Amino acid sequence: MTEDQIERYSRHILLKGVGGRGQEKLLGSKVLVIGAGGLGSPVALYLAAAGIGTLGIVDYDKVDMSNLQRQVLHFTPDLHRPKVESARDKLQQMNPDVTINIYKERVVADMVMDLIADYDFIVEGSDNFPTKFLINDACVLGKKPYSHGGILRFDGLTMTYVPGSACYRCVFNAPPPQGMIPGCSEAGVFGAVAGMLGTIQAAEALRYILGIGELVTNRVLYFNA
Repeated sequence: MTEDQIERYSRHILLKGVGGRGQEKLLGSKVLVIGAGGLGSPVALYLAAAGIGTLGIVDYDKVDMSNLQRQVLHFTPDLHRPKVESARDKLQQMNPDVTINIYKERVVADMVMDLIADYDFIVEGSDNFPTKFLINDACVLGKKPYSHGGILRFDGLTMTYVPGSACYRCVFNAPPPQGMIPGCSEAGVFGAVAGMLGTIQAAEALRYILGIGELVTNRVLYFNA
């Protein structure tokens, strides 16, 4: 590491579970964040700050005024910009060490395997059930570890899949009938819940790469704020 990197990551390097070798693991890792919204914002911020070497950001949407209550990567001047471009600009300002790959597209079945192929860990922060199940199935088939996240109203829910553990489909089986569960645009969401859950997902990615701690596998972490 350079002197600047040693100073930037000094509080990680001091940690017994991380140290210099652990920080070098982070710098050599690749994480894909699917969704640059309420969950993807804090996830991407903390992963970039931690020194993840390559960060992929996937989102097809543009910044809307209603996003700003919880999607902390985006500011008022970013209105109507693609979220991936807004996210890239903030993350590069935060940490120029990190390579940011952006994908301004919907995640669909005919491209998802290629999308996840080059990454060590996937963080799912999408806002609809078909995409959540698609990402789950792709990660299981591709043997890619990933963190699922979902928020609604005051509630947050997450679980982590690693090859051989229970996956999202093991718990929930299939998407609910269309219209059965309202989205955030209908039911609302407490803004801080996104930050609370997103930082948990970021911690899962970091712990997996470092090989420390106990991941949220074979169980679901749920909280009401």
